[in-house]
Amino acid sequence: MSAKQYRFGAFLQEVTLRQHKVSYKLLVPEIETDAAGNELPYRPRALHPTPLQVLHIVRPYVGVRLAEQLRAVVPLALYLVLFQVLILREEVTDSWVIGAGLVAVVLGLMLFMEGLKLGLMPFGELIGGTLPARCRLPVVLAVIFLLGIGVTFAEPAIGALKAAGQIVDPERAPYLYALLNGWSEYLVLVVGIGVGAAAVLGTLRFLYGVSLKPMIYATLAPTLLLTAYLAADPELSKVLGLAWDCGAVTTGPVTVPLVLSLGIGIAVAAGKGQTSLSGFGIVTLASLFPVLGVMLLGLALAASGDAEQVLLQAQALQQAAAEPAWYERTPGAEVVGGLRAVVPLVLFLFLVLHYLLRERLSHPGAIAYGLVLTVVGMIVFNVGLSYGLAKLGGQSGGLVPAAFFSIEAVAESPLYSLLLGLMIAVAFAWILGFAATLAEPALNALGMTVEELTNGAFRKRLLMLAVALGVGVGIAVGVLKIVFDLPIAALLLPGYGLALVLTWFSSEEFVNVAWDSAGVTTGPVTVPLVLAMGLGFGEAVGAVEGFGILSMASIGPIVAVLTTGLWIRWKIERRHAAQEARADRAQEQPA
Repeated sequence: MSAKQYRFGAFLQEVTLRQHKVSYKLLVPEIETDAAGNELPYRPRALHPTPLQVLHIVRPYVGVRLAEQLRAVVPLALYLVLFQVLILREEVTDSWVIGAGLVAVVLGLMLFMEGLKLGLMPFGELIGGTLPARCRLPVVLAVIFLLGIGVTFAEPAIGALKAAGQIVDPERAPYLYALLNGWSEYLVLVVGIGVGAAAVLGTLRFLYGVSLKPMIYATLAPTLLLTAYLAADPELSKVLGLAWDCGAVTTGPVTVPLVLSLGIGIAVAAGKGQTSLSGFGIVTLASLFPVLGVMLLGLALAASGDAEQVLLQAQALQQAAAEPAWYERTPGAEVVGGLRAVVPLVLFLFLVLHYLLRERLSHPGAIAYGLVLTVVGMIVFNVGLSYGLAKLGGQSGGLVPAAFFSIEAVAESPLYSLLLGLMIAVAFAWILGFAATLAEPALNALGMTVEELTNGAFRKRLLMLAVALGVGVGIAVGVLKIVFDLPIAALLLPGYGLALVLTWFSSEEFVNVAWDSAGVTTGPVTVPLVLAMGLGFGEAVGAVEGFGILSMASIGPIVAVLTTGLWIRWKIERRHAAQEARADRAQEQPA
């Protein structure tokens, strides 16, 4: 719609005719004095709004935040339900429980994200801007390292990772069962150490302007070598899917903004944060370091005893888990988990701010309100995760194999021929990954940043489509890995090998974008849903474990964005070459 033009004189006439002058004295209260003639301070009357007025005030505030989470959750839930009813011809069991769980997911995420902005983010911004001026670099890096550990425990998707351990059969995968149950706290700690180390290296990269390429080579080389080593062991190879999936779980709504704001704040305070590389790198390293840490933890578990001893310990853990304590049952587990995830992180940030930096928060009331929202949101989200997302994802994933495979849950299975059923299962996984990625708010933010940094050469829509396409293909390949029981190393090694080759030929800007895009796609909705789907899929087809889908979903966008970047660079170079050729021909023509 084209904008209308008005004469300036007509505008002034319209404004003059319709304006109404009000004396300033009518807008301010009368000045009151005491007996001595001194002015008394003005005390406004307390407001007593009616419930309807309160509703009108709160509705826009809540509506915007609620709509954001509804856009992320509702389309995916509807897709799973419709696919199950129309394609698989099965009703959704416990539909009321799942519906209530999805409502809890939406409300919990809304409260958690709002609390994150009001409560935790001001801590990170204030500490990031003040820490370099008050402390030396070793102290700064130590705080960042400890913060990386703390934010990992506060990630919502970590709860989904712990819940996955209850499905694993200890007799078929003793090391995997032990890591997810008896060693679960060590597992999260090792992942946190990896995130902390990544935050330290990412901050040093900000300060010294180091290229991301050599850091990727130096990190990925030992990770791939260790992957090949573990793949040769029949028991340790079952841990690889979990290890690589942990890299996707860590880069969530808490880790990325909090660590990134701290790192960029330090770089800006040092005068090094205004380059196009600011903000890139930490997400990539935070995805790779936890993978290496979990594989080393698996080796430590194997060194503590042979497979038979670990199996006995795992069976003992399984028997002990038959009578869980009150705080390990719903809703006690969710309350304890929410408090344990957020409160230690807040205490650490407060101690750093109060005792190390001697600073005070400017709006303590608003921050306290945000912290309460964070804790309550985490608790509500965990309840919804158990009864909503995980239950729906596991149910859908467990029924999809009925399209091509005979399972007990579906009496008439297989519903279709082998080829058609496999195509339906792969299409289901691809659409789920594609749609879930486009719904991620972090991808929209990354797309706008990339379009600005490349001066419009790499458009936001093109980046989002490339990333979503890569994630969809990765999830589809992960489903095929579970169906055909393919060794995950046979998919990871060639996939990351191709990514390294493309990295070598790509420019620094596209490398930064591509490797970070793998982290921003795994949000608090996508991770639990895809993880539960993979585990349900694996349980239905009798696979040893259902991990690996998230790791494949991380390779896909890296390869897709790097390939798109090379294509864009080729188009630009070809256009420049054509322009130069036309200019040369114009000069050669006689006047």
